[in-house]
Amino acid sequence: MDALTPDSLLLFIAFVIPGFVSLKTYEALALGSPRDTSQQIIDAIAFSCLNYAVLSVAIVSVEASGVRSTWPWCYGAFWFFVLFISPIGLTCLAWKLRHSKFILRTLPHPVGRPWDFVFSQRRPFWVIAKLKDGSMVAGRYDSESFASSTPQPEQIYLEEAWHLNDEGGFDRPRTETAGIIVLGSEIVAIELFHLTRRERDERQEAAAGGIPAHGEEGLSADTKQPGKPKAAGRLSTGARPKARKSAPKEAVNPNAARADES
Repeated sequence: MDALTPDSLLLFIAFVIPGFVSLKTYEALALGSPRDTSQQIIDAIAFSCLNYAVLSVAIVSVEASGVRSTWPWCYGAFWFFVLFISPIGLTCLAWKLRHSKFILRTLPHPVGRPWDFVFSQRRPFWVIAKLKDGSMVAGRYDSESFASSTPQPEQIYLEEAWHLNDEGGFDRPRTETAGIIVLGSEIVAIELFHLTRRERDERQEAAAGGIPAHGEEGLSADTKQPGKPKAAGRLSTGARPKARKSAPKEAVNPNAARADES
């Protein structure tokens, strides 16, 4: 029953809660499998001690100033900051530093899989996925798309599905669809192409103005064939699609035009 005494409860709050808040904050920021809470007690105590070490000067100053008796509300707000706000802030700062280029020069990248590394950046892409049966799935990955992350299995939702031409380039968007979901268990490789800012702006303007975005009338001359953008990279090997060649224009004979006028 000693564990239920006020003193032991106070010690538990003081040395476990700040570290527990730090661990849960890091789990929300980082990609990885959640750990059992019972296995995190030692880590929580260690992070709590680190939190107190950073705020040691402020804690000593507040306790020595007599704020507890003169300004109890300020005293309570200070300890609320120490127990909850500070662990969140320090964890966010540590996560930011862990992903900085300077730290990555010496330590391995904290993201373990290329899938998570690419899609956690939330950048738009033209996507071509090669499936195990040899077929290809193409589409646009943009603000309304979604890709799963660790620890969930790989799955990707493309908000626009596209037809591919005979040369493997993007031909035209599929109409009357709300996108396509591709399961990672069926994917052999994914090839990514940059989606330019101009293409995104034109599609946003088309959507805002009521112009159909799922037909070629909603695309400019440069974006009717998104099979020719600069490749953003591959998650595995795969053939880069080629752009369709436009039909040559007919040459006009100026002498024939003068003869018709006469």
